[in-house]
Amino acid sequence: MALYEHVVISRQDISPQQAEALNDTLKHLIEEGGGNVAKIEYWGLRNLTYRIKKNRKGHYSLLAIDAPSDIVKEMERQLSINEDVLRYMTVRVEELDLELSPILARRDRDRERRDDVPQF
Repeated sequence: MALYEHVVISRQDISPQQAEALNDTLKHLIEEGGGNVAKIEYWGLRNLTYRIKKNRKGHYSLLAIDAPSDIVKEMERQLSINEDVLRYMTVRVEELDLELSPILARRDRDRERRDDVPQF
């Protein structure tokens, strides 16, 4: 099986719970086809660089996948049909990076800095 990193951007109109449900649906599809999802990161609602289908923001998610290519193609086919998905991108990688992504690592680091500041 091949290793992939997959990013999904969904519409700003959906709730974070719906974005998480989309991730769960993708995970179920991959595992049903004999693959494995090593990591799912929900990055939250973020600004887009440019408008996509009249949206200025989108819910970002990152998936680290170990699956056959036909399952990944089926996942991409279903995402292209889904009206809640603005964009998606799948990249084949040599090895999966299971550490915290730079986006979430920065968010945690910023949160720790705010906690270290004394409150008056």
